[in-house]
Amino acid sequence: MTEWYEVNRQTRAVDPSDRGFQYGDGLFETIAIRDGKPRQWQYHVERLNAGCERLGLELPGPSLELDLGVALARSNHDKSFCIAKIIVTSGSSVRGYGRMLPTPGEVYIGVFSATPLNKPAYLNGVATMLCETRLATGSPVAGMKTLNRIEQVLASSECLPTGAFEGFTLDVEDRLICGTISNVFIVKDKIVRTPSLDRCGVEGTMRRLVVRLLGQEGHNVEICDLMEEDLATADEVFITNSQMGAVPVHRCGNYKWSIGEQTREVMRLLANNGIDECRE
Repeated sequence: MTEWYEVNRQTRAVDPSDRGFQYGDGLFETIAIRDGKPRQWQYHVERLNAGCERLGLELPGPSLELDLGVALARSNHDKSFCIAKIIVTSGSSVRGYGRMLPTPGEVYIGVFSATPLNKPAYLNGVATMLCETRLATGSPVAGMKTLNRIEQVLASSECLPTGAFEGFTLDVEDRLICGTISNVFIVKDKIVRTPSLDRCGVEGTMRRLVVRLLGQEGHNVEICDLMEEDLATADEVFITNSQMGAVPVHRCGNYKWSIGEQTREVMRLLANNGIDECRE
């Protein structure tokens, strides 16, 4: 069961006139809570603030971390390993799409229970599939974690009957972009590449951390356009997100890979920087 708090006040219902409910007019962040603390907090705040600025929403105040702490303290979930979701909407308004900018935001905090990904997934990798659902390009909200996730809902729904752990998505021009809940990395000839997200997709906080850590170790990460053919010729593939860290991929449809040295190195770097799920 999810416990929801509306700026310190537990709530069971959202006003149906809230624009987040009506139009998807808002943003969200899903944060790993480990040992009672939000992991990668600064990355999440920076992305949330950037999104609010682009949507014309007033930025959440400096008390946001305190508000999250209050919600966690009041929650009955296991704070050593759970999930928090912060939603910022443009609040309630009269009927109609338009609103004055900037708009004061409404902040909701949800606390969910969580179960660690099983260890064999980190050791042996996971199976994925290529989704038929395509991501639109050229949107003014490209790269933002808006409340409208219909493309991801449709793509993820394709995975359910197949048993695939994750689905990879292409854009309308056949470029590989991301997974439904993850960012994708491809290794070829020991060079790590990840798709450019200029046109669509979301830069995950874990993707950002991986790029930074590899850079600090002297490894260049190429952020570039990738196509489905790059999956066919890859030596290794792994995925990342804020909850699970980095997970090897051993298959996507008919494409198969071994779990190689570069993937293991990324997992070691993450484990050494507080992402305990990746620890061997």
